[in-house]
Amino acid sequence: MAAAAPERSYWRWSKDDFFPEPSFKDWSSYRSALAHTLPRLRDRVLHRSTEADELHSLRLRSEHDLRRCLTWWDLSWLGFGSVVGSGIFVLTGQEARLHAGPSIPLAYATAGISALLSAFCYAEFAVHLPSAGGSFSYLRVELGEFAAFVAAANILLEALVGAAGLARSWTSYFATLLNRDPDSLRIHVPTLAAGYNLLDPIAVVVLTSCSTIAMLGTRGTSRLNWLTSILGLAVIAFIMVAGFAHAHPSYLSPFAPSGVKGIFQAAAVVYWSYTGFDMVATLAEETKTPSKDIPLGLLGSMSSITILYCLMSLALVMMQRYTELDINAAYSVAFSSIGWNWAKYLVALGALKGMTTGLLVGALGQARYTTQIARAHMIPPYFALVHPYTNTPVYATLLVTILSSVIALFSSLDVLSSVLSISTLFIFMLIAVALLVRRHYDRETTTKSNLIKLVFFLVVIVGSSIGVAVCWGTSVSGWIGYVITGAMWFLGTLGMALFVPQEKRPRVWGVPLVPWLPSVSIASNVFLMGSLQYQAFVRFGVCTAVMLGYYVLFGVHATYDVF
Repeated sequence: MAAAAPERSYWRWSKDDFFPEPSFKDWSSYRSALAHTLPRLRDRVLHRSTEADELHSLRLRSEHDLRRCLTWWDLSWLGFGSVVGSGIFVLTGQEARLHAGPSIPLAYATAGISALLSAFCYAEFAVHLPSAGGSFSYLRVELGEFAAFVAAANILLEALVGAAGLARSWTSYFATLLNRDPDSLRIHVPTLAAGYNLLDPIAVVVLTSCSTIAMLGTRGTSRLNWLTSILGLAVIAFIMVAGFAHAHPSYLSPFAPSGVKGIFQAAAVVYWSYTGFDMVATLAEETKTPSKDIPLGLLGSMSSITILYCLMSLALVMMQRYTELDINAAYSVAFSSIGWNWAKYLVALGALKGMTTGLLVGALGQARYTTQIARAHMIPPYFALVHPYTNTPVYATLLVTILSSVIALFSSLDVLSSVLSISTLFIFMLIAVALLVRRHYDRETTTKSNLIKLVFFLVVIVGSSIGVAVCWGTSVSGWIGYVITGAMWFLGTLGMALFVPQEKRPRVWGVPLVPWLPSVSIASNVFLMGSLQYQAFVRFGVCTAVMLGYYVLFGVHATYDVF
């Protein structure tokens, strides 16, 4: 019997680890691959993966497994830690002052319901496809490789920039806690361009520290997260109790000074306060009992967070009149207005805790996304390797940490804030579309006529949702446009319910009221996208173009060789 091959060292570094595909064997091979780009694109763009590939075949490329060690309790607190960051402390005063007024709780409720609808879709996928790839794997199975690549590239971009922004905010809040100017702990370099000349080494240290904890073990990171999140919950409880104890009901009038439009404008912005829950879905591969733990953890945390946000924002606008709220430090100034100057330190501590746990969970989630993308060879498979002792993707974590640290070191908060939530909303919309495809289409049994009807009704649902968003975003007067587009959305959803049979029923747990709930999720996400400014769409277009360039030059050839 031949002796077993010795196990390769994890700490290795060779060309074959990064570019093992035949297309990258040498320059001649690469030129030949580029010459065949068009036929390879035709082969790859609509290629759909299978659940077996995502759950088993791709996992083998990590050489070692991620450890199943998380329960619904861990996921609940990871959801809380990933979502409850600085957004609630920063955006509430801004949007109450500028758009929603005392109706800011309705803006949070609107955004929360939209996020909860997306969480339902994520939960069903994560239960039946518990892969580290999250939305990347879901879209790769249901909508094909190209849609999965666009989604993965955008969500990683948002995650990297979001982590950098959180780390920069951490420095600002820490300086405030020390009674110093927010920029006082940064290094000014006059020779660099404005917006990039305030170096932030503290942000780099915070990012590195959180990522190091994440690399040491998922279970330990989870325990640290829920212990610190209890502290954050205590701060939130203090804010609500103190706020309602000093409440003035008269401050709620006028309730919606900018009308319904102001509420939805605020909802599109405060939606940022809910982002991060999708990172929890990437931990499904490390969950002990996905069918039970994921619905309880994900939906339970999102429901409770929505209620907390509504109560926190209501306490703020009843403690201080909305016209007097400070845009940058609403809660701190509100407590100062009632003579509690010391409370600003507690608020800053709560914000610091939220940003820290957001970075912790982000480090876990971003690395898992990267791991699955590397398993699929869309980026070098070197980053798919899982450490044999920590059972964590160390190389993937290092990659996202280094990239986000470079961004955080140089880029100021006003530069980072220009990256809005359009990518996240776009991906959430795609996930809802993918869920409808999952339920109504089976490549083995669906007839051609049913496939045509499914595509037709999907086009009607998405197209009518875009129509409603365009009517809203362009401020078209009158109700005719809304009636027409709203009726088209209703008829499209009804047509899918009546004329396209559900080929796949959930084996364990599934989204209720299909196709209505996913269709509402599509409409709500598209509507919130339409509430964003045009600069967000310009950024989205430019970044997508750059990503497509990478896919044509590298991704399509790597995946063509291995699948």
